[in-house]
Amino acid sequence: MVARGTKFDSTTLAVVLTSVGELQDLRNGMLIHCLAVKMGYHNHEYVLTGLISLYSKCGDVCTAKLLFGLIKEADLISCNAMIAGFCFNNENESSVRLFRELLVQGGKVNSSTIVGLIPVSCPFGHLNLTCSIHSFCVKSGMVSNPAVSTALTTVYSRLNEMEFARRLFDESPNKSLASWNAMISGYAQNGLTEMAISLFREMQKLDVHPNPVTITSILSACAQLGTLSMGKWVHDLIKKEKFESNIYVLTALVDMYAKCGNIGEARIVFDSITEKNVVTWNAMISAYGLHGCGREALTLFDQMIDSGVSPAGVTFLCVLYACSHAGLVEEGQKIFHSMVHDHGIEPLPEHYACMVDLLGRAGKLENALEFIYKMPREPGPAEWGALLGACMVHKNIDLARLASDKLFAMDIGSVGYYVLLSNIYSADRNYFQAASVRKVLKNRNLAKTPGCTLIEVNGYQHVFTSSDQSHPQEVAIYAKLEELMEKMREVGFHAETSTALHDVEEEEKELMVKVHSEKLAIAFGLLTSKPRTEIKIIKNLRVCVDCHNFTKFVSKVTDRVIVVRDANRFHHFKDGECSCGDYW
Repeated sequence: MVARGTKFDSTTLAVVLTSVGELQDLRNGMLIHCLAVKMGYHNHEYVLTGLISLYSKCGDVCTAKLLFGLIKEADLISCNAMIAGFCFNNENESSVRLFRELLVQGGKVNSSTIVGLIPVSCPFGHLNLTCSIHSFCVKSGMVSNPAVSTALTTVYSRLNEMEFARRLFDESPNKSLASWNAMISGYAQNGLTEMAISLFREMQKLDVHPNPVTITSILSACAQLGTLSMGKWVHDLIKKEKFESNIYVLTALVDMYAKCGNIGEARIVFDSITEKNVVTWNAMISAYGLHGCGREALTLFDQMIDSGVSPAGVTFLCVLYACSHAGLVEEGQKIFHSMVHDHGIEPLPEHYACMVDLLGRAGKLENALEFIYKMPREPGPAEWGALLGACMVHKNIDLARLASDKLFAMDIGSVGYYVLLSNIYSADRNYFQAASVRKVLKNRNLAKTPGCTLIEVNGYQHVFTSSDQSHPQEVAIYAKLEELMEKMREVGFHAETSTALHDVEEEEKELMVKVHSEKLAIAFGLLTSKPRTEIKIIKNLRVCVDCHNFTKFVSKVTDRVIVVRDANRFHHFKDGECSCGDYW
């Protein structure tokens, strides 16, 4: 239009500035700003408002404030732009201050004011501020506005106040797709995966069509819960809704298949993506790490570099994790060096912890300790926790004491570290010290997370806990378990009782570890599936040494492939061997 010499006015510039602001294209925005000055439109209120929004969204809130000051009598639209601008740049006090000034001056606010202000209450966990804004919206009648209701629902979800969020969602008479998305993603992000899936099914019954945001949220829930059948159904829905070209949907699909145990399907989806971004590469590299495929992760990382995509800090974390779980010490050290010296990425605590884990898992405990002492920053729970975990694997009592002393001095209240130390003492047959650690747990009212295992059979999920007797097929499950034990003893199986918690007879210790939840789930899987079919289970904690050994023997005597996802990684058991090589 400009090139043709067609006339334009301040309204034209205001509209164009809105688009440039959405694109966060500061260079073009400044060119339009210059054009506005040249044509004498730069002091027009609508143009100034557009410029405020532009500079705010491009991170230059100082210029935005300067322009806001040029408006003689700021109206509601320009005030809304400035409130949203402050919020966008985390200047939350300024945002609230301007909002209060509006109210004091008797100025009316609208839904745009509230939507711009609401995120202020989220970054610092300001539940009281959110509730105050909510109350104001109720009094002013704006809570029925779909945009306001959705924004409040989103903030409550981010604050993990899901009851507040759901109440607001249920009270909304006209639910927009954005409000459904806010609620579903809130459930998924807060670990309430079954609620997310249930709400998604309700949405489908009401014939509310999802968009890519809905799909990525529900795929995240499927990945967390390990529901492959549901994940496949969502994949079919993606094809039906024609979302197959959306990179965010496909990346979430890669992650879902990987976390549901199907690494082959994850790679097929990954290879189908023509334009991969850094998050897509990270998802597949992470998937290989999760399944213990360290070499494949390194190969893919090299391909990523060759493709011209710059790795991020998360990329290196995924690669280091893969090296750690595959025993690739030298390769991991080279990757860490490359991250710092070739790519100029400053390591975070997670990177340092991954390096400690890499060295510790390989039995290089002294090297791991030396690495911690040479760190350019003060080591924290992540690094000392990684060392303590390695001490458990290699039964190093002295270093375990050092690491636990450092952790307990930080007083972070993590149950897992106490349990680790107790197990290390038990493995060393120091039952008095093990009991002392457990007593500290009890005195501090810290409870160990109960172990449970999930198995999906014919689209239905079954959850088992240790010594579970609540399942309708309990008698058959325990009979199957006893049958398995008989067969396995014949081929050399012995229960691993080193971490049993009490100084009792060996036979009693065997009973303690005999009924762990994963054993019950595997016995149930054998009862309810066809011969030679694969069995998949998900454990919420790290699989113990005895259950790992048990599953190896089961795969041998039953001629089954058993896939186990624990809190750390995947284990693929076949013919009496595990894909981790007993290195986990």
